[in-house]
Amino acid sequence: MTPPSEEQLVYAYTDGACSGNPGPGGWGVLLSYRGHEKTLSGYEAETTNNRMELTAAIKALQALKRPCHVVLTTDSRYVQQGVTQWIDGWIRRDWKTANNKPVLNQDLWRLLLIERDRHLSIDWCWVKGHAGHRENEIADKLATDAIKKAKETTESL
Repeated sequence: MTPPSEEQLVYAYTDGACSGNPGPGGWGVLLSYRGHEKTLSGYEAETTNNRMELTAAIKALQALKRPCHVVLTTDSRYVQQGVTQWIDGWIRRDWKTANNKPVLNQDLWRLLLIERDRHLSIDWCWVKGHAGHRENEIADKLATDAIKKAKETTESL
């Protein structure tokens, strides 16, 4: 199979954040295709950082209406290593870790699997957070701004 050309690639930059862990959380996504950029974000009133990181990756892939070749960049080792190294073992062990404990956030990992399998290819990349990587900084700002919205929403209740 021929590798996808630059014009065929969709770039997704994702980030999740949480104020407290657990606490109000937000996720942010920057999608880039042929020089066009689109942002997405959202929040949950009570969640964890890892759940927001997973949600960001899921939302990025769900936003693509047709199967694509994707380069997904995250600053979460949990997401990047989970999907590239750990998930096959979890499935073989009926969603148990190597220590025979239930996999945390299994509901989100299952959703991520559905999206992974829907796309033509996904290159799962890791980037150091808060290190001046433009696209990651944008995703981070979207996630932290979403936390502010989550706090405003819960405070107004």
